[in-house]
Amino acid sequence: MTGKVLKRGNVNANLTLRRDAETRASIDEAALANIMTLAMDLHRRIKGSPVPRAESLLTMPGVMRQTPVDPVQERELASAAVQAGFAEALDGLAAARFGEGARLAAVMSAQLDEIAHLRDLAETEAADQPAAHQMRVMETLRGLLRDSPSLPEERIAQEVALLAARSDVREELDRLAAHIAAARALMQEGQNIGRRFDFLVQEFNREANTLCSKSASVALTNTGLKLKATIEQLREQVQNIE
Repeated sequence: MTGKVLKRGNVNANLTLRRDAETRASIDEAALANIMTLAMDLHRRIKGSPVPRAESLLTMPGVMRQTPVDPVQERELASAAVQAGFAEALDGLAAARFGEGARLAAVMSAQLDEIAHLRDLAETEAADQPAAHQMRVMETLRGLLRDSPSLPEERIAQEVALLAARSDVREELDRLAAHIAAARALMQEGQNIGRRFDFLVQEFNREANTLCSKSASVALTNTGLKLKATIEQLREQVQNIE
């Protein structure tokens, strides 16, 4: 029952039973019939006497008896009511989660918009990356040649290629754009997306971390840090969806 309504997370349900007594009162029909016969016979003998009352008859010795409660029978009798109550509570939980999901979708949509904005800002700031890294390359080469004037050309080429690779953040920005589109598609899908969204947020983090590590400017680093903070906020919200 629970698995059909809730697809993610754990549900614990506790039921507490309280008995007013460990025994149940019942009437001994044979004893009651005997007492009624005697009481009515006495009423007929005594002119003007009141008709015996039911509550008086029940107080006579032997009419009422206490029988132990059968736990198996009690459980069987209560089973249908318990199941109905649990189903009602489960429906109420599902309705509450649906309402929470609508509010959560609005929050996550705003966070994705912010991530998209920061990604676009990073793309603008990354336009200056080649020039900044070119200066770093020149400084590195001057340092290498100063320390090792006879440095092989192959080593110089390797250093230049390595620094050039570190300066290019286009792949990270392209993957971020793809992840944003995938996240929005998941939100449109709307059902059983929690685990996939969680994995996608890990990919968001991977690209943001690489972006920060490749940054050659304070502005791009700050944007990358804001991006990581917003992605973390999104990750926290993802934990609340199925």
